[in-house]
Amino acid sequence: MAFLFWKKKRGAEESSTQEVESVQNNSPVAEDSTSVIFSEPIPVTPNEESSAAAKPEKPAASTEETPAQLEAVELPKRSAKKGIRSLFSRVKFDPENLDELEDTLIQADFGVDSAAKIVDEVKARAKKQGAKTDKDLKEILAAVLEQNLEHSAKALNLSDGKTPYVILVVGVNGVGKTTTIGKLANWLVQGGFKVVIGAADTFRAAAVDQVATWAQRAGASLIRPKQEGQDPASVAFETVDEAIKQDADIVIIDTAGRLQNKADLMNELDKIRRVIEKQATISEVLLVLDATTGQNGLTQAKAFAEVANVTGVVLTKLDGTAKGGIVYSIQRELQIPVKLVGVGEGIDDFAFFDAKEFANGLVN
Repeated sequence: MAFLFWKKKRGAEESSTQEVESVQNNSPVAEDSTSVIFSEPIPVTPNEESSAAAKPEKPAASTEETPAQLEAVELPKRSAKKGIRSLFSRVKFDPENLDELEDTLIQADFGVDSAAKIVDEVKARAKKQGAKTDKDLKEILAAVLEQNLEHSAKALNLSDGKTPYVILVVGVNGVGKTTTIGKLANWLVQGGFKVVIGAADTFRAAAVDQVATWAQRAGASLIRPKQEGQDPASVAFETVDEAIKQDADIVIIDTAGRLQNKADLMNELDKIRRVIEKQATISEVLLVLDATTGQNGLTQAKAFAEVANVTGVVLTKLDGTAKGGIVYSIQRELQIPVKLVGVGEGIDDFAFFDAKEFANGLVN
């Protein structure tokens, strides 16, 4: 799977500055020189138009990043295939009776309604294509799942050039949120991004130490609270501020994993969002869900979607369950794309969600 990502072009500004200083420190450049460099636009009066026309013009100033200021990033290729557990290793399809398929899909957390619709679509395609064997039906099922799992917004928003890209990471405690931050940071650093992590989960002292360990492993900078229990929004603000000073590409903000009181959570996340947006645009709000929790994960997703403006889901511990249907339920019911998956404890056990790979893994 190939996405086009962009980061700041390192060294471009330094080179330009050195060139200007070189001109300024030497003797004046002759008017007929072909390598004139202007540090400021030169005003042109009506009687100077003809002579000024021959001189090079400075491009108009722009407040937005342009392709000339950015360079393409190719993130390391990763596959989640090894971590996807098949639903049908012991199930044989009967073209005349697909009740067992529907039961299997329901047990795998596709949901009753979704399972029924999938089976109806498989039946219709099987009849149209004249499918009769177990292999034929599995190929049809994989195609149906792939088609329904595709999402137009499946890529991370790291392409608009509005750096630093800010990623908020939300989710309840115990779902693998801190591990996800470490894996994501490591992946981005390997791709050439400069990453700063903000330890804004100040509710638990252990959370700061955990994210610090992962930041060190990933090669990312860490901004931690100045004192225990510091306001999470102030940590987020300091993180973005420091990222701007460091000319970083990516900011990842860890947030508290509480969901007992949605009003408190909403107020906290709103405050974090407000202080960040004084300095930068929030590119992504990623919700981390544990695949082994099944339909409880869908309940969590609904709750966070109400308060956090979630833009994408990270599904962790996918290797520990054959209930990957939660992916289908989230995308179909909430219209929120699953963007990333975790398939192990290692720092490299992380990948973009690939609908084709996922569907084939579940079926075969």
